[in-house]
Amino acid sequence: MGMFKALVLNQDEGKTTAAVEELALTDLPDENVLVKVDYSSLNYKDGLAVTGKGKIIRKFPMVPGIDMVGTVEESADDRYSAGDKVVLTGWGVGENFWGGYAQYARLKADWLVPLPEGMEPIRTMQIGTAGLTAMLCVMALEEGGVTPESGPIVVSGAAGGVGSVAVAILAGLGYKVSAITGRPETESYLRALGASEILNRAEMAEPARPLEKQKWAGAVDTAGDTILARILAEADYNGVVTACGLAASFKLPSTVMPFILRNVRLQGVDSVMCPTERRRVAWQRLLTQLPENALGDIAQIIALSDVPDYAEKITNGQVKGRVVVDLNA
Repeated sequence: MGMFKALVLNQDEGKTTAAVEELALTDLPDENVLVKVDYSSLNYKDGLAVTGKGKIIRKFPMVPGIDMVGTVEESADDRYSAGDKVVLTGWGVGENFWGGYAQYARLKADWLVPLPEGMEPIRTMQIGTAGLTAMLCVMALEEGGVTPESGPIVVSGAAGGVGSVAVAILAGLGYKVSAITGRPETESYLRALGASEILNRAEMAEPARPLEKQKWAGAVDTAGDTILARILAEADYNGVVTACGLAASFKLPSTVMPFILRNVRLQGVDSVMCPTERRRVAWQRLLTQLPENALGDIAQIIALSDVPDYAEKITNGQVKGRVVVDLNA
């Protein structure tokens, strides 16, 4: 094996720089599984890391990329052998440990999940952390007793990665989905994914009273701040609101009223440290319950050299759906 390409982040006088470099296998961290990476993806967190707009990376140099899929080349762990297809999301990879924006990665076996049988590698990254998070939100809604018969589900940030997949999964399962977006041009895209109603983000971000008219049996929120506060105020009795993002803010200007008067549940959803067995269940469900035809609309493919430009775009709210990074393009 010779040299390989990787996107490497460094800091220069407090400013994050990103450049594609040639590395050797000896440059990789000392972990127990060597993976040849086929694809990664670009998530909002990746955008913050690559641009330096968020305090995601705290030690440099760093290879970012919180997702990856590829083939095991070498393994010192009995769970994996050369030739096995594996997927990785989360665990601090791409933040605290070298990640997926490289043609090779050395990883802990504990971080890996076998690729579900029948799932193509590129489809896995079309789904990625965003899709895994969306499915975990759907599972949390179901576990809270929310069914298609319970009433409509509202999804914030619906044109983004998590939101797009959530809309497609929920609609495919028979839920009535209302999609919140600040980009009117995405309406036809969201309706094609299955949204039955499009809501204006600016209106949903208006400060709410402690309790508003009941509208939602459940929700998938990626925004936080006043949007999440309004969703809580509008949730039905026994409603379940899943929170998995802070695209608007980490703040929550709400009251306890929805919780104690309407029995509303606010369920946090984390995909970074999610237990492996739950990940396996979620990936298997994504294989069968995310409509195949949705992915063509949701995803676009870029080369490693395009990542800095797209990282800027995703942090500015200019990216629709999912972005797959082809490590061999």
